[in-house]
Amino acid sequence: MTMVRSKIISIGGLVAGTAGLLLLSACGSQSTPVAQNSSMPPSSSAPETSAAPSASSSSPAPTSQPAEAPPPASKSDGLCKAGDVKLSVAGGDGAAGTVYRTLVITNTSGHQCTIQGFPGVSYVTGADGHQVGEAAFRTGDKGGPVQLNNGESASTDIGFVNVRNYDEAACKPTETRGLRVYLPQETASNFVAVQGLGCAGKVPGNQLTVKTVHKG
Repeated sequence: MTMVRSKIISIGGLVAGTAGLLLLSACGSQSTPVAQNSSMPPSSSAPETSAAPSASSSSPAPTSQPAEAPPPASKSDGLCKAGDVKLSVAGGDGAAGTVYRTLVITNTSGHQCTIQGFPGVSYVTGADGHQVGEAAFRTGDKGGPVQLNNGESASTDIGFVNVRNYDEAACKPTETRGLRVYLPQETASNFVAVQGLGCAGKVPGNQLTVKTVHKG
């Protein structure tokens, strides 16, 4: 009987000791972190970065709008300009005190251009090329546009009145160096050397006449 109680006591003590060890183990697991957590790779979320600069940052702000493109250059209107042509005077047929000569306008621009209407023509003289008398009077109808390829020519007829037929006191005859010519709708002029005699004073009629431009 005594041996049986001793075994029971021994078994009870063993169970109690085992229970104590289990209790200590459980408490230790709650206070000690699991070691494998410290070696786990970072989570899939994006890594933290430095904070974005505030509105008061000294970094320059991006340009809100791109620089405007320069306006396109203006296109030519296709008309022959003073610098596009070479002028010359030919002929010399006289009728009723007037000599008619042909003003030849040759396109030397290297490209096509158009001319239409009456050129402005007047006598000039002196080193400064000042005008002598009134400009040529337009006679006839305005013609259609004349297209000139490079090297092609247009022409117009100019009438030169013999100014010696006018009263000398009124005419004030003046030696001229040539003609100043404005192409139709052009503000720059060309000079053609043609020596002659013009009236600096006011005379009846027209000392110069000009017709519309035509091809050839």
